[in-house]
Amino acid sequence: MGGYVLDFQEIDGTQVAVVGGKGAHLGELSRIDGIRVPAGFCVTTDAFQRVMTEVPSMDALLDRLSRVTADDRTAIHTLSSGVRRAIEGIPIPDDLAVVITGALSHLDDHAAYAVRSSATAEDLPTASFAGQQDTYLNIIGPTAILQHVSRCFASLFTERAVSYRLRNGFDHRKVSMAVVVQQMVFPEASGILFTADPVTGNRKVTTVEASFGLGEALVSGMVNADVYKVRDGVVVSRTIATKQLAIQAASSGGTRETTVAPERQEQPALTARQVVRLAALGRRIESHFGRPQDIEWCLVDDDFHIVQSRPVTTLFPIPEIGDQENHVYVSVGHQQMMTDPMKPLGLSVWQLTTPRRMAEAGGRLFVDVTQGLASAASRASLLGVLEKSDPRIRDALQSVLDRGDFIQSLPNEGPAWAPPGAGSSALETDPAIVTRLIDSSQASIAAVKRDIQARQGSALLDFILEDIQEMRRIQVDPQSMQVIMAGIEANWWLNDQLHAWLGEKNVADTLTQSVPNNVTSEMGLALLDVADVIRPHRDMVAFLQDVEDDGFLDELPGLTGGREARDAIQAWLDRYGMRGAGEIDITRPRWSERPASLVPLILGNIRNFAAGAGKRRFEEGRQLAWKKEQEILERLRGLPDGARKAEETGRMIERVRTFAGYREYPKYHMISRYFVYKQALMEEAGRLVQDRILREEEDIFFLRFEELQDVVRTRRLDEQLIRERKDAFRSFQALTPPRVLTSEGEGLTGSYRRDDLPAGALVGLPVSAGTVEGRARVILDMADADIEAGDILVTTFTDPSWTPLFVAITGLVTEVGGLMTHGAVIAREYGLAAVVGVDHATRRIRDGQRIRVHGTEGYVEILSREPDRVD
Repeated sequence: MGGYVLDFQEIDGTQVAVVGGKGAHLGELSRIDGIRVPAGFCVTTDAFQRVMTEVPSMDALLDRLSRVTADDRTAIHTLSSGVRRAIEGIPIPDDLAVVITGALSHLDDHAAYAVRSSATAEDLPTASFAGQQDTYLNIIGPTAILQHVSRCFASLFTERAVSYRLRNGFDHRKVSMAVVVQQMVFPEASGILFTADPVTGNRKVTTVEASFGLGEALVSGMVNADVYKVRDGVVVSRTIATKQLAIQAASSGGTRETTVAPERQEQPALTARQVVRLAALGRRIESHFGRPQDIEWCLVDDDFHIVQSRPVTTLFPIPEIGDQENHVYVSVGHQQMMTDPMKPLGLSVWQLTTPRRMAEAGGRLFVDVTQGLASAASRASLLGVLEKSDPRIRDALQSVLDRGDFIQSLPNEGPAWAPPGAGSSALETDPAIVTRLIDSSQASIAAVKRDIQARQGSALLDFILEDIQEMRRIQVDPQSMQVIMAGIEANWWLNDQLHAWLGEKNVADTLTQSVPNNVTSEMGLALLDVADVIRPHRDMVAFLQDVEDDGFLDELPGLTGGREARDAIQAWLDRYGMRGAGEIDITRPRWSERPASLVPLILGNIRNFAAGAGKRRFEEGRQLAWKKEQEILERLRGLPDGARKAEETGRMIERVRTFAGYREYPKYHMISRYFVYKQALMEEAGRLVQDRILREEEDIFFLRFEELQDVVRTRRLDEQLIRERKDAFRSFQALTPPRVLTSEGEGLTGSYRRDDLPAGALVGLPVSAGTVEGRARVILDMADADIEAGDILVTTFTDPSWTPLFVAITGLVTEVGGLMTHGAVIAREYGLAAVVGVDHATRRIRDGQRIRVHGTEGYVEILSREPDRVD
């Protein structure tokens, strides 16, 4: 048919640039045996470009559109409307019109057609763009079809399409439009088929949605659909909706809304036999494309016609294991308080660092706990630990176990599952043990800093790989693990026993305030000391308020007190600058690399606190813990057998205060070592850029460590691989990882199973005792934090980089977290009321609302409907 028109039979999946995503999928569908696709053709992107050359001032219009931000709704409306009018105002050129009408005559130019947009950035594996451009149904006659082809061309610039591209980083100039012209079918029923359950993600479950008439009623949300679920060729559930409306083809062209007869409204749109047959067709289509599909179908005379198939882009990926066995995975990110995706270099370095083999999916890491759940002994131990640390993960795992047949039980033999640090109960309570561990760690870091200096090329990569083994040895040092578990177990003992003896919950939260050797809590207090150096100098404070780039440290000496301020900030960076948001990913920026990100935190400390707040805050916490200890011991002595109980409790308090602070140190050591590696790797990347092997230094972030070794050794790079990895990472950023994931793709979040809460309360996990009221500050990025003293921080998760904000707040609410995650540990040490694991907290709580955080009981109350004023 020529360069402007291609029949479906001439199209395959490689021609997205020519016929768009929808057109390419229809071409592929037409090639699958046993799949009926209504005949049609595509008006190609060459035809679109031909029309675009006729539009006056198009370059100027696109220039203006490219400068708009995704949040500027008014500008998007004005400019996109102007572009659409300009395109629709250009008649289809005569030579192009002849080709299109000629293609119609090969089919039936008197038939009715669907005219549908097919953009080149549409129905892609990483971005569906579904519904962003226009579709027109039941278009009759060549003149009307040409008119609607023009409208489809213009729909590349609908407001929703423009906004979608802006949000997802697609260049308007690099997206083109083709148009599908497909013979209409007039179905008794139609709908959508998902070859994986779109809610749970389960790849073994097919979901069918069906309604009467054309599918537009369902897609547009006009009617509720019947919903059927099929597994292994059997309908396992069905929900029949009341279907009051349908969309039918109008005799004059277009569509019309009709009322379904009352006696049919609650009848199923499909029989069970038809549902099973449709599910089988879906599996055939999925097999062809190699991934789960979202399929549009029509039923005509008991025969199914497929009118579209696109990849499902919202499913969380499944780890690629290679066997056919069932597996259950627990999210590492929920344990590490960093659920963002990691880049390939970050994933591979973390995997090299940790002793446990991990599965990978969606840019996140998971631990396979299948074997731990298989025998009764290990299962009980694992679930027991999770009951305390993260009950939602425990509940999710229990729901899998309750199915009875997903995990094959092993004989109940062998030792129970045990966390690292076995034998901690025999560890002597001696502060010198912690001191020796920290001194040894610091000496090891100093040695790697020294020894890495002279290495380049393959020698550098080999050195890092060898040193990672040394880091692993230090991280799993038996005594280090025993110290951590001794602190955790003493904490659990105090909470359990004092609740049983005195009826008081979470007493250890007060007893562990201001413990020694907590490097993360010390970091937040040390930044208060930096504020003390700067606060007396008004000119310097004014200068910092206008800081926008990371070169500000070099300008400070020119200001009064500036040299002292620079030295104070630099000293803080020397000790803590290797940290940053998402720090378990070696590719993420560190404070030493982005020192300007500290400025808002320093200014907040200057505004919210008086001089000496750091030392005063620590001493207040220490005194509070001491007074609580005396109170508890006195109350215990008054109980039956009180002397023994008080003596035992005193030993446990000493133990928790000796060892609890060290809980944060191994991660600090690991992140310190990571930063040494990163600095050396970035220097190597600079050499690769200089040698024109890399385009930019940060391209190394999209290579796994072993791939980077090959690039350094061979001096060759697959640039296509880098582009694919960047595209994949962007798609991963849109996904939310589940707490628990099965090998069938089912994501489980678990629940708290509580019914003792006030109406409207937001339930979570209590991790730091106390009840506070205050203004909620909903903050998704620490760079946007504007905290006032007394505020309550509401966010998705907090890793150690958020600690400097904790000195100003009185409460903490997060969507992710557990009893022993970093945010919980620091909240207890600072005496903040904290509730973590609150589903969708950042959406259910609005910035500025007054809330009450029940850190002892584990829930949040919203006290005001309207937010307080947030300046």
